[in-house]
Amino acid sequence: MKPSWADRAQALAEQVPLRDLHPAALAAAPSGRWAVALSGGGDSVALLLLLWAHFPKRRSRLVALHFDHRLRGAASRADARFCHSLCAALGVELIEGRWSRTGRSKVSEAEARDARNGFVEAACARRSATALWLGQQQDDIAETMLMRLARGSGAAGLAAPRPASLTGDGGVLRLRPLLTLQKRDIAAQLKKLGIPFRTDRSNQTGQYLRNRVRRDVVETWQKSADSQRDAVAGAALSRELLEEDDTALEAWTDRCRALTAGGKLNLVRLQGAPRAVWRRALQRWVGRQLRDTQKSPRGSFRLSRMGFERLLHGISEGKAQRISLGAAYFARIRQGWLSREGG
Repeated sequence: MKPSWADRAQALAEQVPLRDLHPAALAAAPSGRWAVALSGGGDSVALLLLLWAHFPKRRSRLVALHFDHRLRGAASRADARFCHSLCAALGVELIEGRWSRTGRSKVSEAEARDARNGFVEAACARRSATALWLGQQQDDIAETMLMRLARGSGAAGLAAPRPASLTGDGGVLRLRPLLTLQKRDIAAQLKKLGIPFRTDRSNQTGQYLRNRVRRDVVETWQKSADSQRDAVAGAALSRELLEEDDTALEAWTDRCRALTAGGKLNLVRLQGAPRAVWRRALQRWVGRQLRDTQKSPRGSFRLSRMGFERLLHGISEGKAQRISLGAAYFARIRQGWLSREGG
């Protein structure tokens, strides 16, 4: 007789106790309803089982979210049936979504991600979920870090994915407790305990950048490291250190209080601070301008990476000047202030 899903969950919890999960994710877990992103893959199945087993008092307020991208035909439908069966066995509510694509055979990775995120955000809002639990693990850290290194990200970008993060204003808290574990170890535990899960074979194709990094880079990188080094674990440690650095830079920028309520940047308050703090302050100023001009009939202003570096050099020099920010806007540096003109 096969063990029940409840028995499998308890067995997995014995093998993966709470102390093995990321403490920052557990510490940040709020009260209220919890949502779990459930694809049917090994990581998300393990996460749902662990939450169900480790937090028995939360079971009645647990909801699973499954999104069908409709990119893999019958395999996608089988994923949905698997998730439905698993949740029914555990007594967990399942909310399902399907991507309404019309006549398009090829979609970008960004489009698929945006569609999934839109469903997740709407489902969390509908159920008043205060936290969204995600099954990302250390391999995801390595993949994300390599992808962001390729585009020249700084500490903030390289510190992702974080164990706890809040997206947007008033968004749901995203928690990633499996960042202390590697994918191979999670899969090994599931296999050892006879816990089934779905395998997305499209992950082995080269259609999307993440898939190519996973297949062609991370695996080779891990094999190339000598016996004394674990490349994926090393990337996870670097992520932790980068998050510390990013938090320190944010705190330093906060103390400068350079960005005013009116959206101007006080350059005098940045005097004596490292260039990294100037960069952070300018990034905040740019973000504020993007928000303020988003609904303008003349459109939001545009600033390329080269333009940002030019503007950073300009404010650090402090000389009076006017820099174009696209067709409708200008940045004005004058008398120790940076402000936006036009629009």
